[in-house]
Amino acid sequence: MGLGAETRHRIARRAALEITDGMVVNLGIGIPTLVADYISSDLHIMLHTENGILGMGGSPREGEEDGNLSNAGGYPVTIKAGASYFDSATAFGIIRKGLLDVTILGALEVSEKGDIANWIVPGKRVPGMGGAIDLAQKAKKVIILMNHTDKYGNPKIVKECSLPLTVKEGAHMIITEKAVFHCADGKLVLKEVMNPYTVEDVLSSTGANVIVDEKVSVFL
Repeated sequence: MGLGAETRHRIARRAALEITDGMVVNLGIGIPTLVADYISSDLHIMLHTENGILGMGGSPREGEEDGNLSNAGGYPVTIKAGASYFDSATAFGIIRKGLLDVTILGALEVSEKGDIANWIVPGKRVPGMGGAIDLAQKAKKVIILMNHTDKYGNPKIVKECSLPLTVKEGAHMIITEKAVFHCADGKLVLKEVMNPYTVEDVLSSTGANVIVDEKVSVFL
């Protein structure tokens, strides 16, 4: 089952708390695009897109969309004062140079070691890997936002990924509708649960070895 709009927005709201002043941040397609609407206006940050914007803003009001302004997923966006435009070669140069502080991506699977599989399901049509491999390898911090389970109820956080990998040990953090995990030194640590879920709910729907932090907090 897919996530409802309210739940998707709560995941995005939690992810936005990881963005701090002065960061250059890339937002992937799907739930990550929603993060732009929850970044504090007090922060001086720059949102980067693979299609060539540095200084992207949040979503425009309905009826105020600009057909020439979109993120890498093709959805309408706004820009902030001082934003710049450039070609995709420059956009990827920024990524490959390691200038992104954070990238926030979706995923199909993540392993307990932080391996990420997010670009293809074998046998299914796919438009291409986009910037996933470059982003997951080169950003200083990689945050994954995704459903905790697939539409059949199978865990998406697993011991070993069964799908083709995007990067090995690339994830630093995973945020789902149920929990927040940190990935470090090949271990998966449960740091927070999302209200109304419990630690037991999270562990029973996770297909990986999980270390439960001594002080698991609740995100409302």
